[in-house]
Amino acid sequence: MIMYLLCIIVTSIKYPKLRFMNNNYSPQLNTAVNAALLAGKTIMRFYSRLENLRVMSKGHNDYVSEADHEAEKIILETLNKAYPQYKITAEESGSNNTQSEYEWFIDPLDGTTNFIHGIPQFAVSIGLCKDDVPILGVIYDPFKNELFCAEKGKGALMNDKKIRVANCSSMKSAVFGMGIPYRKKDHTSAYIETLRTLMDARVGSIRRLGAAALDMAYVASGRLDGFWEFNLKPWDIVAGSIIVLESGGHVSDLEDSEEYIKSGNILAANLNLHKDVIDKLKKDLQ
Repeated sequence: MIMYLLCIIVTSIKYPKLRFMNNNYSPQLNTAVNAALLAGKTIMRFYSRLENLRVMSKGHNDYVSEADHEAEKIILETLNKAYPQYKITAEESGSNNTQSEYEWFIDPLDGTTNFIHGIPQFAVSIGLCKDDVPILGVIYDPFKNELFCAEKGKGALMNDKKIRVANCSSMKSAVFGMGIPYRKKDHTSAYIETLRTLMDARVGSIRRLGAAALDMAYVASGRLDGFWEFNLKPWDIVAGSIIVLESGGHVSDLEDSEEYIKSGNILAANLNLHKDVIDKLKKDLQ
């Protein structure tokens, strides 16, 4: 019965008519959007028949499915056709080692564990850097048919609407998303200290949703007031970071450095909350 209902959902999805598909936005962004939508269709076809899904283990609590591979294949074909000269780094297939000032970062299915368990919280994430600086990002949730995107200097959108970070200025009413270092224990102590700092500050609520790209999209659209996680990969971060920045938010690592893509440690929030968290973390470390 559940699979039958999922099939109805998949076949009834109407993909968004996107306001930014015009000359005001770059061909690169339009190409990334097309790639994300195509990958999303493929992902939802697999989601409608999870009982037949092939899942492989890449390591402790780290999974990849045939949906990941097929979605990534579609994205690579779309991006390579339009921009064969660009470097690409993708979660499943790695880097093409092309020398270019431009580099795509691709997570074809962020939230694979959610996906294979039938939890509808997953997304396609495609970001582009120029000289190691994020310049555009696309995050597409095919289950909810929500597409978040941004381009440097042009603001951020969800489908056809402008989005902004929440204006929450009080830790006591803030809702934060987070990640848990369940694969490696290298960052367990730092995670616990960060969690303790927020709890001591009586933060309003903390959520663990299981898809970092969507967490950052939710910060950008005001659904979450902030998000932090350790040990992420560039394909987890690039798209979400530019979307948060273009929605008026601030992004850094947890030491307030802009080297978050390199370190994999990230804090995203509006300016007021970001400063409060950094100040409290610095005070606790003294």
